[in-house]
Amino acid sequence: MTNPLVALGSALAFVGVALGAFGAHGLPLDAYELQIWKTATFYHLAHAVALLPIGLARASLPSRLTRAAGYLIAVGIPLFSGSLYALALTGISWLGAVTPFGGACFLAGWAVLALAATRRCRPRGSA
Repeated sequence: MTNPLVALGSALAFVGVALGAFGAHGLPLDAYELQIWKTATFYHLAHAVALLPIGLARASLPSRLTRAAGYLIAVGIPLFSGSLYALALTGISWLGAVTPFGGACFLAGWAVLALAATRRCRPRGSA
């Protein structure tokens, strides 16, 4: 059986490490832009790594809720971190207005995961 959340989390973690290294060593960022980049990388990596146990929890928690939580968090990464990466690179201030939508996805994902943890899980294949 494949596990798309584990695969997605692993791929996003790979990209997060690469972007973190690129920002630290390959980009001519000033101190302010570097701090924005570091914030983006921190949230990117934290949530990418969080997708791994969420994906594994699908076996013991209600699958639909757990899957929804994972995908909300996954969508939050490009909205939150992606907007901050773009802001650091371009200085276009309105990009910061996108960031809270990513944060809302993170919050919703964690809330849905908490809800999933309070629900009984029917064994897979049962009606």
